[in-house]
Amino acid sequence: MTRKLLILLAAGGSAALLLGALGFQYLGELPPCKLCYWQRYPHVAAVLIGIVALILPLAILPLLGAAAALTTAGIGGYHTGVERGWWEGPTTCTSGPIGGLSTDDLLDQIMSAPLVRCDEVPWEMFGLSMASWNMLASLALAVVWIAAARRA
Repeated sequence: MTRKLLILLAAGGSAALLLGALGFQYLGELPPCKLCYWQRYPHVAAVLIGIVALILPLAILPLLGAAAALTTAGIGGYHTGVERGWWEGPTTCTSGPIGGLSTDDLLDQIMSAPLVRCDEVPWEMFGLSMASWNMLASLALAVVWIAAARRA
């Protein structure tokens, strides 16, 4: 495969994952949590890097695309761990302790809680959540970006 085709596949893969996330959000009515949003940003970067890389054949661009794909894969892996209870996520999107809180403090905590929690799995396929699937797909995209870099 040519460098341009590999870049198109990698950037197009990130675009497809973004469209899928938006589809789940707006058509499937599954609003994203904070970590879900964090996973989207590197995909946006990868798409933009891909556009620039198709215009300017700079050797560094596919490596930056691979870094973006690996970044979203890392966030997806972290999110998966939060969903599975392997570690705690950001306090702004996971459950917190309620012991020892006054009624007013508890009410304040409830009222400031996000609508979507990062530590719950709203959808899964074959036992893997969207975060897990994003991680796996993004790792594959990183391999494609690296193959493009080797063609430069």
